[in-house]
Amino acid sequence: MESKEDSYLMLSGIQHFEFCKRQWALIHIEDQWEENVRTIEGKFLHEKADQPFIREKRDGKLIVRAMPIHSRKMEISGICDVVEFYQHEEGIELANAKGTYLPFPVEYKRGKPKRNNADILQLTAQAMCLEEMLLCDIEKGYMYYHATRERLEVPFTQQLRERVKSIIKEMHSYYDRKYTPTVKTGDFCNRCSLKNICLPKMMKRESVKSFIDRMLK
Repeated sequence: MESKEDSYLMLSGIQHFEFCKRQWALIHIEDQWEENVRTIEGKFLHEKADQPFIREKRDGKLIVRAMPIHSRKMEISGICDVVEFYQHEEGIELANAKGTYLPFPVEYKRGKPKRNNADILQLTAQAMCLEEMLLCDIEKGYMYYHATRERLEVPFTQQLRERVKSIIKEMHSYYDRKYTPTVKTGDFCNRCSLKNICLPKMMKRESVKSFIDRMLK
């Protein structure tokens, strides 16, 4: 018998959905995937960060890698690359650890900061899952970009949280209907690993209805 958790959507899909809804549907609904240089480099970087069951403690900080997370409210699940727990008197208790700690999720990316909020929204969703699981409030997290060697602080604003909820609601709607949307093409299509599967040039063709309407006018 399938459990409720088996139907949870992948949290990592938020980044795909924000980049392109059609890309998300091809991957998460139709199980389509194709590697390119970016995906291979990204996978290698995450393999270095995601070392399950490794806990490292130093200078009042506990580092947990590849931490499984989920949200029953949003019905999503995933893995945090790294969660850093800083010892703090206003923090929470953790199993097999003395004292109390404040958690901060850290996400690793291969490239540079994006023009859109895809990475930030994914990190915000991780924080929302951790808050639900650990019964705490998380004000900020961090993005680390391999290309620039930058570690950027990300405040989890109410606006970001509401956007995450909106995206996940729309993702569930598409997934429940098994609906793969069409989207406007653009230069971003050239950066997509599914370009040869999606065939964006085909989507630029004029529909029969549009052709007839144009001819009648």
